[in-house]
Amino acid sequence: MVAKDIMTRDVITVRSAITVKDLAKILIKNQISGAPVVDGKGKILGIVSEADIVAKKGKNVKSIMSDKLITVTEETPVEEIAQLMTSHKIKRLPVMREEKLVGIVSRADIVGAIAAGKHITLHTPIYDL
Repeated sequence: MVAKDIMTRDVITVRSAITVKDLAKILIKNQISGAPVVDGKGKILGIVSEADIVAKKGKNVKSIMSDKLITVTEETPVEEIAQLMTSHKIKRLPVMREEKLVGIVSRADIVGAIAAGKHITLHTPIYDL
């Protein structure tokens, strides 16, 4: 099983200039815990999450987002995605096709696949995700 089999395709993104308050509203409204940050052309600039809102000070997304991106492709095995999440202590990975954001895989997507009975061989204990 690979990223494209479990990824969320309709990715909710935010711009770096929006306020932290507006970001919080977007996350709550869409029941998500984080989102990719994109520029006007859709190029991914970083990731922002609830943890950034809680742990960092700033007025806009640009001041609190994480700009150290770890991404995967549509063909990245789910086992490798789980390992990346565990080793980097992150909860979501943007899925890229060259320079284009085509999806996102979160821990919830992996757990959902397991709950649906899809065979995923994890080399790390599931509770470490």
